Amino acid sequence: MLLLNPKHYDRFYPDDRSRDIMRKTIAWFEDRGLKRIKQDDFDRTWYADFLEFVKRERLFATLLTPTKYGAADCRWDTWRNCEFNEILAFYGLSYWYTWQVSILGLGPIWMSRNEELKRKAARLLQEGNVFAFGLSERQHGADIYSTEMRLTPQPDGTYRADGEKYYIGNANLAPMVSTFGKMAKTGDYVFFVADYRRKGYELVRNVTASQNYVAQYALHDYAVAEDDILSLGQEAWDSGLNTVNVGKHNLGWASIGICTHALYEAVRHAANRRLYNMAVTDFPHVQQMFTDAYARLMAMKLFALRAADYLRAASPDDRRYLLYNPIVKMKVTTQGEEVIDLLWDVIAAKGFERDTYFEMAARDIRALPKLEGTVHVNIALIVKFMANYFFNPAEYPEIARQDQARDDEFSHAGRGAAEGYRLPAGAG
Repeated sequence: MLLLNPKHYDRFYPDDRSRDIMRKTIAWFEDRGLKRIKQDDFDRTWYADFLEFVKRERLFATLLTPTKYGAADCRWDTWRNCEFNEILAFYGLSYWYTWQVSILGLGPIWMSRNEELKRKAARLLQEGNVFAFGLSERQHGADIYSTEMRLTPQPDGTYRADGEKYYIGNANLAPMVSTFGKMAKTGDYVFFVADYRRKGYELVRNVTASQNYVAQYALHDYAVAEDDILSLGQEAWDSGLNTVNVGKHNLGWASIGICTHALYEAVRHAANRRLYNMAVTDFPHVQQMFTDAYARLMAMKLFALRAADYLRAASPDDRRYLLYNPIVKMKVTTQGEEVIDLLWDVIAAKGFERDTYFEMAARDIRALPKLEGTVHVNIALIVKFMANYFFNPAEYPEIARQDQARDDEFSHAGRGAAEGYRLPAGAG
């Protein structure tokens, strides 16, 4: 069965550890139950118990540590990470979100040349920590040309960081916040790590009303050593963009997880409701809406799986994933909205009830097309590569399903993956 079904979970995995992770995660949520999940959502309860489960089972450590830096069962495996995305969102977007922003926070770290910070990140993952990606700013959003975060050199060879970041998930407790800025004297772009526990790090506020902590944080005369710098100049630029390339396709997988759970709930409600002496599922227009919703959801998942194949098979000479990934971010997520709308037309007022998963799904599905600078950003990325796709074809090897148990080194190393986004002359 292509769609996730926690009651009959029998997916293929090439290793026992991967299967164990997925089954234990499903069991944790099933034991928790929908009532508790919804109450925590309603109360905006911080998910400390989920993070404790992640720590105890070494989930993020196993899934997000490249083989070179972790235990024997660790690897950055896009195929199994997609499945984990889907499971978390199936139960609640907040649980998915803390995982997603950890992926983004780790991107500039794994792509850097700073081996000591990589080893530190691996240790922190083993200890159960989460990570954060300090890219966007309140006045500029994701316009990284205009970043105002500055590193000013000091006489002793260190730097002082000053500036604010906005809409940064996990920044309330991430001991490594990958922070993007510019060198004050040269204007070179830079990525460095900040620690929420250190002097000069001000956690201003949570900018959203949810279980998540989506931070506005400020650095005031924050001390940065040379050893805290991840990358500089073109490498910093590339690692920022490539982190988005390899990380934010997860938005589509969150939509898939949400829509799958909502579909099951809608079918169950309609099948058990009788109007005019017939089951709601026997109405022709309801059958049409369910068929349409199901077909769209299947297309969402099939396309996202194929995009993951291209990401895993990528190389400096094969960058097809740069076209497929923004389509996942844009089209899969917007189709998710269409699926929820179709299902909502079936269940009507039931979709507002506080004890349903659907009430949460109808709210959260709207966020996913908007969490990466809105849809038009991804349209621009698609347009950038469409000319070659249609008018400059080249021969590439046919790619089979990429579900092997292996480390996706190209994705987390960042080599050449940001090509096509080179800095303009004189910039950074």
